Amino acid sequence: MTALELIGISKAFGPVKANQDINLAIESGTVHGIVGENGAGKSTLMSIIYGFYEADAGQIRVKGKDVSIRSSAQAIALGIGMVHQHFMLVENLSALENVLLGMEGGMLLNEGLGAARAKLKHIQSEYGLAVDLDKPVGELPIGAQQRVEILKALYRDADILILDEPTGVLTPEEADQLFRVLERLREQGKTVVLITHKLREIMAITDRVSVMRRGEMVVHLNTADTTTDALAEAMVGRDVSFSLDKSAHTPGACKLAVKGLNFTDSTGVTRLKDINFELHAGEILGIAGVSGNGQSELLEILGGIYTADSGMLALDAGSVDLSKRSNPTRRREKGVGHVPEDRHRMGLVTKFEANENTILGYHYKVEAGAFMRRSKLIEQTEQQMKRFDVRPPNPRLKTASFSGGNQQKMVIAREIEQDPDVLMVGQPTRGVDIGAIEAIHKRLLELRAQGKAILLVSVELDEIRALSDRVLVMYDGRIMGEVSPTASDADMGQLMAGVQIEGSGQ
Repeated sequence: MTALELIGISKAFGPVKANQDINLAIESGTVHGIVGENGAGKSTLMSIIYGFYEADAGQIRVKGKDVSIRSSAQAIALGIGMVHQHFMLVENLSALENVLLGMEGGMLLNEGLGAARAKLKHIQSEYGLAVDLDKPVGELPIGAQQRVEILKALYRDADILILDEPTGVLTPEEADQLFRVLERLREQGKTVVLITHKLREIMAITDRVSVMRRGEMVVHLNTADTTTDALAEAMVGRDVSFSLDKSAHTPGACKLAVKGLNFTDSTGVTRLKDINFELHAGEILGIAGVSGNGQSELLEILGGIYTADSGMLALDAGSVDLSKRSNPTRRREKGVGHVPEDRHRMGLVTKFEANENTILGYHYKVEAGAFMRRSKLIEQTEQQMKRFDVRPPNPRLKTASFSGGNQQKMVIAREIEQDPDVLMVGQPTRGVDIGAIEAIHKRLLELRAQGKAILLVSVELDEIRALSDRVLVMYDGRIMGEVSPTASDADMGQLMAGVQIEGSGQ
């Protein structure tokens, strides 16, 4: 039986044709993958199914019946649930309260909470969705927050579950746990639509896969009958290289040195403990570890966002006492660029136009006194967008209107274009498609070849291995050791779990 069918779906935003004559059939009780480059129209298509947008043309059928979906409430009533790439949760409310929002189910709140708790306990048991229902969502790890979103959909009796880039914010362990949940959903007869750019995940979990390119659906395949290479070529319309041409490691002078860095956060938890390392010209130093072990705080302190308890930062432009209040502008003036891990929270102002975000944090460099020449800025932004393949290349478009991967390319472009001596990069390819990953990796290696010093933080071990010359592994706020990027998974895993290994240098 066909759970969901799209016939001739089209959607345009002004001159941009996000979806063009899309036809798609998804069978009940399957996991169906949809892949494509950032800006290919995947999220727009899912937003039409979920009622956020209304198609300009075409028809939707749910379980064989023609339907009209003009709101998310109508989608939910039809048994469609959606877990968005950026979660729709209220952080200071408990998991239970988040699930219940809008569906309190009784005149008395306690009555609604009691009924909801009983139903959720059953759902958790049936699908393996372990979550502390009474804990504030903001205190839950990212993987648990995602499970809350899935619980919300199942609590509303969703038979069709759409997940938009669900592993973009997950550690490998959390992603594995999610896949176990998806397998259970499939076993129970639920239909899952998986939007992702990670082809290995497509090969591991889906039954069928559809490929989108530039707003069009280009091919539908049985997953067992295709390969990652074939999917990559269908996504971007050309051969994609999965290997990187990395020259021999020839480090130069020390460009950044961290000594005695300690940091305790506002809740009294010690996040960084006696951090010491050096970063040299012409090298990429990778920081590996499970998310939440101090990597984020390390970047933010070195970037001037937070103040440490103690520690010194040595740069070519002088030393910085990390225990004294600073700001990111001072770091930029000293030749340090910073691509933050969270592009929405720290990298962009999404309500601004693209051209305004190209100078965010560097506006002190803009000429012409107090007033910038908007025409010149727009022209420069258009050229920058073309160099970094930002789609659509429209400098006047609100940044919120770009896909997550194109937003990421904007942040990376802004920092690289400033020609920093040291570039700190957090999760450079989070939520980015395979074509953009290839381009970003090549850019970072080009900077390395130019003698730039790059500090790379990533939860993607494959990325750390491919790009890094040396790897530091963090656990519980400490650097557990230094290893080669060719170190075994067992050695890396031990350090990431807090177990010291022989020869790690720490």
